[in-house]
Amino acid sequence: MKKQTSTSDSGSSSTPRGRRRHAVQYLLIFIGCVLVIDALVGDKGLLAMMKAKQDYRVLEQSLNDARSANARLREEARRLREDPDAIEDIARRELGLMKPGEKLFIVKDITPADSKR
Repeated sequence: MKKQTSTSDSGSSSTPRGRRRHAVQYLLIFIGCVLVIDALVGDKGLLAMMKAKQDYRVLEQSLNDARSANARLREEARRLREDPDAIEDIARRELGLMKPGEKLFIVKDITPADSKR
């Protein structure tokens, strides 16, 4: 008993079944490419995730800066409530105030052009 082999198996791409198989393969490859592209650039893709991480780092740094400025301002407010010398220092520096009995001396720079007059 010999088995007969068909010669149509070798040329399966020309048969409707072979064409269907190739069409399914191309369709699966296309769907795979679409999924990969969507994973990279979609709304929740790799690029969006990287941008979100970068935004998170920037916001975290901004938050840390605000916290340190807040701590600095709290310390300055505490000093102003408890330390009279701190109030005096700010009054002298920012308002130009002097204590009673102090004298103000204004020193004028003499430049070579002023010394010839």
